[in-house]
Amino acid sequence: METEIIIVLIILSVTAIMMVVDVVRIDIVAIGCMLALGWSGILNSQEMFSGFSSNAVIAMLSVMILGRGIARTGIMDEFSKFIIKKAGTRKRNLVGLLSLSTGLLSGLIQNIGAAALFLPGILQVSRRTKIPASSLIMPIGFAAILGGTLTMVGSGPLILVNDLLRTDGHEAYNLFSVTPVGIVLLLSGISYFLLFGAKVLPKEQVGETGKTAQEKLVEKLNLPSNIKLLSINSESSLAGKTNEEADLWDKYHVNLLGIGKGADVVYAPWRETKFEDGQTLALLGSADNIEQFSKDFQLEDVSNSRYFSDGFNPNVSGFAEVIIPPDSALAGKCLREYSLRKRYAVEPIILFNKGERVDGDFSDAEIRQGDTLIVYGRWFKIKELKESADFVVLTAFDVDKKDKSKTLPAIGCFVFAITLAIVGFPISMAFLTGALCMVLTRVLNIGEAYEAIEWKVVFLLAGLIPLGVAMQKTGAATLLAESIMSVVIDLHPIFIVLMVGVLSTVFSLFMSNVGAIVVLAPLVMGMAVIAQIDPRPLVLMAAVCAANSFILPTHQVNAFLMSSGGYRNADYLKAGSGMTILFLAITVSLFFFFII
Repeated sequence: METEIIIVLIILSVTAIMMVVDVVRIDIVAIGCMLALGWSGILNSQEMFSGFSSNAVIAMLSVMILGRGIARTGIMDEFSKFIIKKAGTRKRNLVGLLSLSTGLLSGLIQNIGAAALFLPGILQVSRRTKIPASSLIMPIGFAAILGGTLTMVGSGPLILVNDLLRTDGHEAYNLFSVTPVGIVLLLSGISYFLLFGAKVLPKEQVGETGKTAQEKLVEKLNLPSNIKLLSINSESSLAGKTNEEADLWDKYHVNLLGIGKGADVVYAPWRETKFEDGQTLALLGSADNIEQFSKDFQLEDVSNSRYFSDGFNPNVSGFAEVIIPPDSALAGKCLREYSLRKRYAVEPIILFNKGERVDGDFSDAEIRQGDTLIVYGRWFKIKELKESADFVVLTAFDVDKKDKSKTLPAIGCFVFAITLAIVGFPISMAFLTGALCMVLTRVLNIGEAYEAIEWKVVFLLAGLIPLGVAMQKTGAATLLAESIMSVVIDLHPIFIVLMVGVLSTVFSLFMSNVGAIVVLAPLVMGMAVIAQIDPRPLVLMAAVCAANSFILPTHQVNAFLMSSGGYRNADYLKAGSGMTILFLAITVSLFFFFII
């Protein structure tokens, strides 16, 4: 065995072991692998850094930017709300429709992004319907992984496979070459859980899903969490009255969060604002109190309408715990004098003054340093509170940066990129052009585009690509292929196809799926040459089977969802075993009988 082959195999082994033991971040391992190939003299500097100029890396970061631009507009949030509304509260309907939607989305955006999109809605549905989250999250996660096989940009291995084929002088695949296989896999995966989900999924919640910061705050302080939208009609006696005249708090113990009329919405309105016919009120309080208020003033419940209700969902607004520091301009004043509502459009709900809890109307109470306020408002307004020297905000939150005005440009850029890929332009060129259009149309600024790129993934790809080059250059891939083929060469050709699927599945369980295809592609090409089989479909199958990672939560989607579903490794072993066998049976059959 030549010295160069031994060096490459040692680097390959060390890289694989480091990825399996997960002591060092995988992108650092990839960079170390790349440098080792350079310092050992196996690759020259141009070959060593070839990954950074690869089509796979450009396509990957372009997809990230396009996905961020689409998410920025809130299109996906609206889509997820629509799907959840249509699915209702039946578990089979939820699993089926959410899995299909997540799978289809993950064919065009990163599968972890598709899973993350639906997770908040799934958790909300779980709490509302009392269906254990563990019965919903795993099927949706598996569907996101399977959906990554729908297009050549759905997963890292499929993005990478075209570069690996070009390196060996083979023709690349187009965007939808893998779609027929992906459709069968996705539908089969959904059917698997619809038919056997009751047997393979945890019957009860196996772990604590974890309450949100808002839920913990509401529970700890016994805060009202019921928000209703009530409309003032011509028959209502509320028109012409103010908040105080209607005894909104003194009698009904209800907070007024906002008033809307037409396109205008006023959040945390001034107490002297007069109610008018045609207005819609957003009220916070107990269901019984709001119902009594509505009955007394002949108001119409319009909570199920879309009318400015989005301004009061947890992604846009919520409760915040605020402390008054010693140098606050509010200290020594009352809220009315400070004009809290006018300045920040937040509604004060509770005051903790000298250790005593004060509910109701405390607008004229003197605020002292060290006092705590519980306020309700939109997150971007609470962010202004946080940035002010007058307050210390204790509640953690994220500001929703959705900009619906950019919806049409974002969709246009995305469709344009896909169209370019469909008509035959290289995928990397098509999607980078779409990403640039996102910046030029100001869907994202260039800083946000850079922030959208997960550089860990970029360096992982760029660092591992040279390993495949080295395996081909030194003949290490051929040597390994000959060794494996010596075992199956006398068997039926379907066993060769099965061997590729099993190898890819096993590799993807213990290392990143990108790392698995980088190692396997040269090996599979060598096996194909020996068996006199076209290497292109065999390498494509290896890339597809790199998604067959269900037995252990090592895939990034499963790892992301594990804590939310409260899963243990045993749960993935139970549900994932059947899925793994089903995946292999379908993939091997389709590729052997219809493609290879």
